[in-house]
Amino acid sequence: MKIYNTLTGKKEEFESLEPGKVKIYVCGPTVYNLIHIGNARPMVIFDTVRRYFLYKGYEVTYVSNFTDIDDKIIKKANEDGSDAGEVATHFIEECNKDMEGLGIGTDMLHPLATQVIPEMIEMIQTLIDKGYAYESEGTVYYRVRKFKCYGKLSGKNIDDLEAGHREIKVAGEEHKEDNLDFVLWKPKKEGEPAWESPWSDGRPGWHIECSVMAKKFLGDSIDIHAGGEDLIFPHHENEIAQSEAANGVPFAKYWMHNGFLRIVNKEGEFEKMSKSLGNFLTVRDISEKYPLEVLRFFMLGAHYRNPINFSDELMESSKNGLERIKTCLTKLSELNEKATADSLTEDEKKLLKDSDAFRVRFEEAMDDDFNTADAVAAVFDFVKFINTNAVDGASREYASALQEKLCALLEVLGLSTETGAGELLDEEVDNLIQERNEARKNKDFARADEIRDLLIEKGIILEDTRDGVRWKRK
Repeated sequence: MKIYNTLTGKKEEFESLEPGKVKIYVCGPTVYNLIHIGNARPMVIFDTVRRYFLYKGYEVTYVSNFTDIDDKIIKKANEDGSDAGEVATHFIEECNKDMEGLGIGTDMLHPLATQVIPEMIEMIQTLIDKGYAYESEGTVYYRVRKFKCYGKLSGKNIDDLEAGHREIKVAGEEHKEDNLDFVLWKPKKEGEPAWESPWSDGRPGWHIECSVMAKKFLGDSIDIHAGGEDLIFPHHENEIAQSEAANGVPFAKYWMHNGFLRIVNKEGEFEKMSKSLGNFLTVRDISEKYPLEVLRFFMLGAHYRNPINFSDELMESSKNGLERIKTCLTKLSELNEKATADSLTEDEKKLLKDSDAFRVRFEEAMDDDFNTADAVAAVFDFVKFINTNAVDGASREYASALQEKLCALLEVLGLSTETGAGELLDEEVDNLIQERNEARKNKDFARADEIRDLLIEKGIILEDTRDGVRWKRK
């Protein structure tokens, strides 16, 4: 298995620090709003990485934090007339709902920054004791130039950073020894949440939070640290400086970063989606139009390091593609139920052996830096093979074996393996809604109610709007 390592700028053969075990840390969201679909991309991508390691037989410890204390959270609390803790708690709950819809695994740790304040104070004190940090007017700063390897992840040069920084004026900069030094601890302002520390009543800087949560839950050295490419500098660069100075060992062996999710602007061009640009769509917005499994499937259709363009047309294509896979699963389930013969025929034995080629292609794609685009292509070819070679009269063992093989690949991708037997296809839902509309127009309210009840029974939620009837699945 090869992973592209941002630290070295090349693909490297994966070797875990401890045989058979993998420790992964992924930077999670700052919880002051509903997560947008750009936030969801690393969640989906690195959950799929986790699933593939499990598929390969590794014991995986996966940590993805919530930043629950931050300037943006405090600002949101002030706007709402609440407190930062209430804002964070609310949006963590909402994020968990979205993650469930996206099929994000539950066997992972989601620590909160506020749960490890004592450990942050301890690491900051260690950095001070080692000469990597200093206190000034209640604020603690990290001495960037003291860490000789600063810039090794991002490839940035200290002298270039200094030249660029001269043009930037930052409040409180007069207390720094060097313009490049960053904050580890800051004194509280009036009305802000604060914790006691040896330097001031205040709160931690953002970067120290992840260093400490990774150390507490995974150890001084971890296998993989991951996140969006926008975090490479300064966040991940600063994490390395803090962790390696404090712990005296390499922080993470492999660094993985996903590309941006881009959305079309008013000029018809694709641009990075972000809250700061105001051009974002929340995961909740998407759930109004599509099952969130479709959004997950859409994100797996591109290699994680590449940017991915979001559009309604691409989402429709993903919805149709996912439906083809689900229809195939349903077909296998029905063949299994209808089978009269239990044992494999000689032809079926040969076909099952031939079908192994799709698993091999899938694994080769995932082994090559988790290339989900090629892995999904292998799944589609497997579905085509099944539709051609699994016909009425197939033995129960044959149908079951094909279903098991397909489900194993779908579980790696985090896609539901429920057969959908008895579910209505999208086209069938649309036809029933049209029939209901005609019945209402003809004042046949009994038939209209009958159709509505059938749709509800099948998990279809109807919403009457000015533009007509909209529907979604539960």
